[in-house]
Amino acid sequence: MIARPEGGPRVVVGVDDSAGARCALSWAIGEARLRRLPLLVAHAAPLPPHVSAAGQLGCGITEALRGSGAELIARLLAEVCGGPPEGVGMTALALVGEPGATLVRLAGDDDILVVGHGARGPFSRLLRPSVRLHCARRARATLVCVRPPTFDTLLENLMVRDESPESVPDSRFRRLGRRLRLPL
Repeated sequence: MIARPEGGPRVVVGVDDSAGARCALSWAIGEARLRRLPLLVAHAAPLPPHVSAAGQLGCGITEALRGSGAELIARLLAEVCGGPPEGVGMTALALVGEPGATLVRLAGDDDILVVGHGARGPFSRLLRPSVRLHCARRARATLVCVRPPTFDTLLENLMVRDESPESVPDSRFRRLGRRLRLPL
């Protein structure tokens, strides 16, 4: 377990290269800022099956996975908030291991564990188990699952709320919805 600066609670967020992880990171930064808690951003990369089966841990694979994880965290922080967040004490960890088990080990009883909620099919879940479900079953921390906004929610946020009847048919979002056959 990672030592806490003051021994108190913190916000732990697990990230990968998905829309759900970006939303989870954004939410975790806001929550850490709001509650004045330290933020721990963690990326855990599982070992490829051929490496773990052959026992080739000394061949530089783990260092390469940690390096790519650190680059991913830096890129996500740059995309979400333009770099390290202002006013938040942050630690970034790039680890090697199963993501769900790693996040459960990192988050203590009084922490807030934040994960993204992705949309995957049953075949994809067969190949890679759900991190969100693993954390929901085993984490002792408070778990928050952040779902990325849907297309309808994005359209609602982008639409101009003009009440005049002549502006409604000319809305480009309404035309986009008609083109995509969405009820707007």
